[in-house]
Amino acid sequence: MSHITLIRHGQANSGAKDEVSYDKLSPLGHEQAAWLGDHLRDSETHHTRLYTGTLTRHIETAEGMATGLEPIRDPRLNELEYFTLASLMEHQHGIPFPLEQGAFTDHLPTVFQHWQDGMIEQAPESWENFHTRIEDALQEIAAGQGPALVVTSGGLISMVMAQAMGLGIPAMSRIALAIMHTSMHRLFPIGGHWSPVLFNAVPHLDRPDRRSAQTHI
Repeated sequence: MSHITLIRHGQANSGAKDEVSYDKLSPLGHEQAAWLGDHLRDSETHHTRLYTGTLTRHIETAEGMATGLEPIRDPRLNELEYFTLASLMEHQHGIPFPLEQGAFTDHLPTVFQHWQDGMIEQAPESWENFHTRIEDALQEIAAGQGPALVVTSGGLISMVMAQAMGLGIPAMSRIALAIMHTSMHRLFPIGGHWSPVLFNAVPHLDRPDRRSAQTHI
């Protein structure tokens, strides 16, 4: 098994209220991706493969990183449809979409719990499918040769960490809220299981003139 480095996409359209409007990088998101690419080259970090989801923000981030690797697009690496789930939950359960950032600390685990419990009718996919497609995709990537970069989204990364560590929804939600744009998260196979050896690393943003670019939303 090869080790995998998961990367959250650059900042997207943070003012969006639906999936389509959200799915493009902001000007800062493009900068974050370029800075990460510079860091990987300058540090001579070795990767032989690049995978992304098929969402625009994944593709734009990978392109901005300019790794020189030919990307493999895999829809199993796409994000859960949070806006869609939140809209359905609002209509079905009267739980409104947050109007300010702090409210997501309660909203996110509520969405996850309702989704896992099958309490959101007509969800775009089931919780079980989200869990399984991620597991299947990473197993296939790990079976390949050489270290791999995987450009994806924060919700997916939080699920990967929850799977690796046996975490429940409260802890998974806290992880999801903490993940920064273009952060790196590395998994090593140890004893036949994934072990996180890097979480939320942003060395390319850890300097005085870029600390304002350490964004979550």
